[in-house]
Amino acid sequence: MRPSVYDESSPLKEVVLGLAKDFGDIPNSEDCPDPKSLEHVINGTYPHQEALIREMTAVKDVLERYGVKVFRPHNIPGLNQIFARDITFVIEDKILIPNILKTREDELDGIEYILAHFEEDCILDLEEGIRAEGGDVMPWKDHLFIGYSATEDFDRFRTARTNQRAVDFMRERFPHREVRAIELVKSDTDPRVNALHLDCCFQPFGEGQAILYPAGMKHKEDVEYIIEFFGKENIIEVNQEEFYHMFPNIFSIDPKTIISNTSFTRLNTLLRERGFIVEEVTYNEVSKMGGLFRCSTLPLVRS
Repeated sequence: MRPSVYDESSPLKEVVLGLAKDFGDIPNSEDCPDPKSLEHVINGTYPHQEALIREMTAVKDVLERYGVKVFRPHNIPGLNQIFARDITFVIEDKILIPNILKTREDELDGIEYILAHFEEDCILDLEEGIRAEGGDVMPWKDHLFIGYSATEDFDRFRTARTNQRAVDFMRERFPHREVRAIELVKSDTDPRVNALHLDCCFQPFGEGQAILYPAGMKHKEDVEYIIEFFGKENIIEVNQEEFYHMFPNIFSIDPKTIISNTSFTRLNTLLRERGFIVEEVTYNEVSKMGGLFRCSTLPLVRS
């Protein structure tokens, strides 16, 4: 069995959907991995397991209705396994195992049985010092968009997850792709400023359209590049409040079908006006932990 992911919207065949069961206790403020989680811990609004399970089951139901084979991690009690995207990711016919936060390494144990289905030459373990998370890695047509933090920010912010060495590795490993590295704006304390991953401020969909939050990117030239690449008429730009609620973090089942949050009224209307089928799922509790639909899904095979 071989993985196959060449873009963000080709028809989805197999996917790992994260798991909310036994996700552990509410973290202490000092242990929160992102400012959105921190905000809800401080406010006493951190999500409960039952609500998380209900929301993720609704996503599973939608995916299976479209004929997608859905894998779930083996349950590891006391471990948050919701955000499957970050612990490994697929580019073309390779599954890349990155170096991630030490506190998340045990999540890989939950998907070992899934990875065992793939041929050994499909698995790439990134060497020590190459740091990346799947939310920052986005194959699209002949491009590979990568969100990253330069050394100064990477050493400073807990929310900096992908480094320059990862960008260099991708350029070496996938020389036939145009690797566009996009430096992200980081904050460990303000969820209205922090772009945790690239998919929190940018998401291609359809055949050549994209959602974009320009202020999540540090450099104007990266924003201009994306607008020129996709065409201004094909960009849906979101504002800071929509970014905070994670509008860019939708998930494509195929070029015409998108899973989006029920509360994303403006975005869902625009998508439907552009001819897309929008499968609405309430994912508000999951979003309190700093991720949404793309973050909790790990595509293995797109045709």
